[in-house]
Amino acid sequence: MNASIKLGGFALGLAAVFGIALATGAVIGPEPAAHNSGKHDGPTEQGAAHSEALPAGMLATERGYTLRLENSQAPATPSTPLRFRILDQNGVAVTRYVRNHDKDLHLIVVRRDMAAFQHVHPALGADGTWSVPIDLTRAGDYRVFADFIPDAGDNLTLGADLRVPGNYEPQQLPPATNTATVGDYSVTLDGVVVPGQPSTVTLSVRRGGKPVDDLQPYLGAYGHLVALRATDLGYLHVHPEGHPGDGVTPAGPGITFALTAPSAGDYRLFLDFQHEGVVRTAEFTLSVPPSIPAQGTPSAGTATHTEHTGMQQPAPGGHSH
Repeated sequence: MNASIKLGGFALGLAAVFGIALATGAVIGPEPAAHNSGKHDGPTEQGAAHSEALPAGMLATERGYTLRLENSQAPATPSTPLRFRILDQNGVAVTRYVRNHDKDLHLIVVRRDMAAFQHVHPALGADGTWSVPIDLTRAGDYRVFADFIPDAGDNLTLGADLRVPGNYEPQQLPPATNTATVGDYSVTLDGVVVPGQPSTVTLSVRRGGKPVDDLQPYLGAYGHLVALRATDLGYLHVHPEGHPGDGVTPAGPGITFALTAPSAGDYRLFLDFQHEGVVRTAEFTLSVPPSIPAQGTPSAGTATHTEHTGMQQPAPGGHSH
C-alpha cells in the first residue's frame, strides 16, 4: 500500500469519527473540533451555553477567542517554524497575557495517535504573532493546543488541526500501565480515577531503583502533567498540589496532581519533570473504568505493569518534548 492510500484511508477514518462528533456537537456544544481551513465561526448562542460540557481544546474558537494557525499544513522536518495568533472577538491579535505556570502561553503539539508529543513555549512578537520551531519529522495529522490566560480573562485551551504530509502509519495506543521508563529513571503512577469526579494521582520518580527526592522546579512545580482523552484528544486541565519552596511540598519522589476525567475510557498522560538540569517526559496510558473497580481488581492508576519508554531533552531555554 503506497503512502497516499495509507494517509487517505486514515483521513476517511477520521472523517467518520468527526462525523459523529459533528452530530454530537449540534446538541451539546459549539463548532466541531476539527479546523483545517484556518477559518472559524464564533460559537452559537446555544453552543456557548453548553461549551462547558466539552473538554478543553476541542474548539478553535471559545469565549470570544480564536486560535488561528498561519498555515494548517507544514513540511515534515525536524525544525519546522510554527506561527499562530490568538484573536479576540473583534479579530484583533491578543498581545497581553497573564503568566501561568511561569509562561504566558503553553503550546502542546501531539500527533493524533499520540505517538509524537511536544510541549514548547513560543515567543510573542509585537504584532501578536507567536512563533516556535517544532519537530515534525514524523508525518501525520496533529492537534495543536494553546493553553493561556488572556489579560483580564480566564484560563483557556484552544485547539486547531495541523497536517504534515508524508508516509503516515498510525500507531496503536500503548496498553494501560502504571510504570514508565525514561533512560535510567522510572515513574510510577498511583491513584484511582473516577469519571466525572475530581481525583488525585501521584507520580513517583526513581532512578536506579532509588527514590529521587531532589527534583528541580519546572514551570512553577515539581512536575507538569498533560492528559488527553484518547477518543477525541479532549484536553484535561491538571493541577499540581503544593508549590516548591512553600515549606510543605517535598521535592519528590512523589508529585501529586488533581484531575477530572470527564468520562470512562483511555487517556494518555505526559509527565514533564526536571532533575539535574534536564527535563524528561514520562508517558502513560490510563484506563478509567465506568465506576470504581471491585476490591482486588486493578484500578485506573494501577492498571498493569507494562513499561513504555518516554523521552528526554535539555532543560528549558527553548526545550521541546
